Amino acid sequence: MSDISDLSNACIQSLRNVNSNLSRRRCRLAFTTIYSSRAFSLLNRPSNSQVYTEINQSSLTKLVKDKDLGYLEKVGGVNAVISRLETDVEYGIDEDHADAISRRQETYGMNTYNRYRAKGFLRFVLEALVDAIVIVNILAVALSFVFGIKKHGPKEGWYEGGSIVGALYLVIIVSAICNYWQSRQLDKLYQLRNNIQVKVVRHRRHQQISIFDVVVGDVVFLNIGDQVPADGLFVAGHSLLIDESSMIGESYRVEINQKNPFLLSGTKVADGYASLLVTSVGMNTKWGEMMSSISQESGCEMRLHARINKLNSLSGIISLFASFLVNLVLMLRFFTGHTKDENGKTEFNGSMTKVDTVINGVGDTIISAISILFVTIPEGLLMAVTLVLAYSMKRMMVGQAMVRKLSACETIGSTTTICTGKTGTLTMNEMKVTKFCLGQKFIDESHLVSNDSNNILEFLHQGAGLNTTGGVYKPNSRSELEFSGSPTEKAILSWAVFELKVGMEELKRSFNVIHVEAFNTIKKRSGILLKKIVDNTLHVHWKGAPENIIAMCSHYYDAFGNVIALDDSEREKFDRLVQGMGASNLRCIAFAHKQVPEHEYYNGDVKFKEENLILLGVVGMKNPCRPEVWKAVQDCQQAGVNVMMITGDDVSTAKAIATECGILKFNQDIDTKDMYNGLVVEGSEFRNYTLEEQMEKVERIRVMARSSPEDKLLLVQRLKEKGHIVAVTSHDTNDAPALLVADIGLSMGIAGTEVAKESSDIVILDDNFATVVNVLRWGRCIYKNIQKVIQFQLTANVTALVINFVAAVSTGEVPLTAVKLVWINLIMDSLGALALATEEPTEALMEKWPVGHKEPLISNIMWRNLIAQAVYQIIVLLTLQFGGKTIFNASKKVKDTLIFHTFVLCQVCNKFNCRKLEKKNVFVGMHKNKLFLEIIGVTIILQALMIEFLVKFADTERLSCGQWGACTGIAVLSWPIGFLVKLLPVPERPFCCF
Repeated sequence: MSDISDLSNACIQSLRNVNSNLSRRRCRLAFTTIYSSRAFSLLNRPSNSQVYTEINQSSLTKLVKDKDLGYLEKVGGVNAVISRLETDVEYGIDEDHADAISRRQETYGMNTYNRYRAKGFLRFVLEALVDAIVIVNILAVALSFVFGIKKHGPKEGWYEGGSIVGALYLVIIVSAICNYWQSRQLDKLYQLRNNIQVKVVRHRRHQQISIFDVVVGDVVFLNIGDQVPADGLFVAGHSLLIDESSMIGESYRVEINQKNPFLLSGTKVADGYASLLVTSVGMNTKWGEMMSSISQESGCEMRLHARINKLNSLSGIISLFASFLVNLVLMLRFFTGHTKDENGKTEFNGSMTKVDTVINGVGDTIISAISILFVTIPEGLLMAVTLVLAYSMKRMMVGQAMVRKLSACETIGSTTTICTGKTGTLTMNEMKVTKFCLGQKFIDESHLVSNDSNNILEFLHQGAGLNTTGGVYKPNSRSELEFSGSPTEKAILSWAVFELKVGMEELKRSFNVIHVEAFNTIKKRSGILLKKIVDNTLHVHWKGAPENIIAMCSHYYDAFGNVIALDDSEREKFDRLVQGMGASNLRCIAFAHKQVPEHEYYNGDVKFKEENLILLGVVGMKNPCRPEVWKAVQDCQQAGVNVMMITGDDVSTAKAIATECGILKFNQDIDTKDMYNGLVVEGSEFRNYTLEEQMEKVERIRVMARSSPEDKLLLVQRLKEKGHIVAVTSHDTNDAPALLVADIGLSMGIAGTEVAKESSDIVILDDNFATVVNVLRWGRCIYKNIQKVIQFQLTANVTALVINFVAAVSTGEVPLTAVKLVWINLIMDSLGALALATEEPTEALMEKWPVGHKEPLISNIMWRNLIAQAVYQIIVLLTLQFGGKTIFNASKKVKDTLIFHTFVLCQVCNKFNCRKLEKKNVFVGMHKNKLFLEIIGVTIILQALMIEFLVKFADTERLSCGQWGACTGIAVLSWPIGFLVKLLPVPERPFCCF
């Protein structure tokens, strides 16, 4: 519109300059015509934001999927696609317009795919209906309706069956809700797990965005270990190798360059770095099509589930035997005339007995036997595991730990050794160059900048500013410089810009990059071959670990700019210099340079100079330890968990960091001749040990310096062979094998590559070792909470079984009828499990040594507590069974109600006892778990309703205040009994194998 305004003003001014009336009229007509046509042409011109909508998406999709180089050349190459998509390689998509991204999403689609449809709530209800215990109860319901109506008539005969239906409905709904909740938690976890952060440039700013926000036209930066977020074209980069195993099923690396510029979504960067132009996203990619057909649900069974299923199987065998025995005894009692009706008359009188009486008697016998079957199997244990895992995963996510595999939740608590990296995990990952050594002297960079006459400064500019995967950016004239890359790269670039006064833009324009060797953790170095535009001279630059770089050098620059031969004595001096810097907790990086003769670069063949280099200098970077790490390490050691630091740094630096973090004690460094008595080893040294020596020394190691990924993998394997449960932390792609082999793989959420994350079981979102320890604490808490639920449910199951069995055999009746048992099952399996499953981890968990995989799930301590409480409850309830009428001068129905009410209140009080399996004070910390107290309150209220108001539904009788007090007093007595029982010692040898 500004163009139209400018044209209008020009027309008016021209008209004013015309003198004659005739000429003025003619000019006015001409200018009006021109003005109108120009105005309409400007109005009808398509806006820039809409030009790219004319590009055929199907053609773009087919271009990359089919890797059609011929079609790419036909449309004009990568640059033509960049132009048509209205993006910029250097500045990215222009986001000045608020709808710039949304327009592209509308045109080309979003970077999401059609996900596998998750199960709905009704599906979980149906699954709960086909449970074996529910089917048994449905059988009991059918029999109750048939025999109840036949015995008591349709008006009252449906009470028992209807009561069971109501209670069963609550059990099914609660079970479905618990499973549905866990499914939703896993669904959220699945979304978070796939929410990868991607580096892009938009509107001149380098930024990280969600993979789901990537759009066609984005310029994405890829480094080693990254996942390609969408289909696209190679724009620029060096030594790019792509692992396409995720697409073709075989480990196959493809070199990507200008001749083969096609990158597929879902593949991984195996080596090198590059920038990518996004051409297709979401369902327009082959990866999207593949992922849309995959379910996120895991079909693997956890070890804990297997152990609980084994316990359920044994309980099922016992319950079947008890049910058969009860049915046999009751049948014998009935047909031998030992069963009496409500009026005290014998029900069976031989041939004189009516058929209806026989049918009713047999029906009651079968229902009583079914109730025995129902109460014995602790089916709620699996639901308890579901609750514990779902709740704990949610809480761990709040604590900056994302669980990728459910099996990790139970394994992490048994960890005996943690093999951790240094950078970013133990340290803050905020590096800064604090020392610079030129020759063998530490100098001030300002002196070098003002007095350089030997090209040292120029070579340092090249080595620091160009031999890097990082970058320096200034979004606008008013903003400050921004640095991208790894912490090491950013520290060196910052040092080069602010201390060496390098001009990055001018430096980049002065050189052409011929070849790049990207940094990797195996060689611990990176190199670049440059061609200076002014004089066409070739320069090779290397940087990396000092021992590797110095080994490639034959000379070095001293502080005065002289080139000095690097003989053995000089090398020893540099070794001592680097060791001294390492002892000061400095990470050292060396720089080397060599001007390459022109004949070494011919016909496009690259020969990287790796010998006879000149050492430019060594920088020392400070990377302070995290303040919370020392306490975290001490917590691990107190809990019987060994912490080993595995790093690529030299021995001096590694030892300094390990001592500062508390992995090494100050009094453990006395014997330097023997590498601190085997506490500190180098990776190559451990690798060269014999198998016997490795197995002998592996458990003593606390620090492995100068290690490679292969050394880390070897260490993990040896530790596992010694019986350790090993957790490994890493952020590096090359550590993927160690993460996979370890019992628990812990990747870093910030610095970790996508390859490392996919190889891990848990992602530490804040890269903090203290979070690793918190995960360890949660793992122990999960195991302990499941043990609490097992102790609680088995106590109730054993008590109910014995009471009903003894009563059935002795009197022919069961005090805990089917409807009461369904209600008890609801309290135990659902509310009880939820109350105990939500206990938070405490510091006391880290006072014990880890529990081994082979140790029984039901410990001797649990058996002691369980037996004591079960015996107490059985004695009290049998006393009420046989003497309740006399003691309380009550009817049979009141007596049965007293047994039922006392039993339930005993379970409520036993929940408190189960909170602390070993501690005598079971009330400590109870105020922190509000949900536990709320569930206790809800249980008591619901039980009061059952006793006082739902008497027909529950087949109970109202109790007096004295009877309420007696029941409550009996239940509360379980607390002092629990206290006294915990004074009894238990043997270390397990009672059983569960």
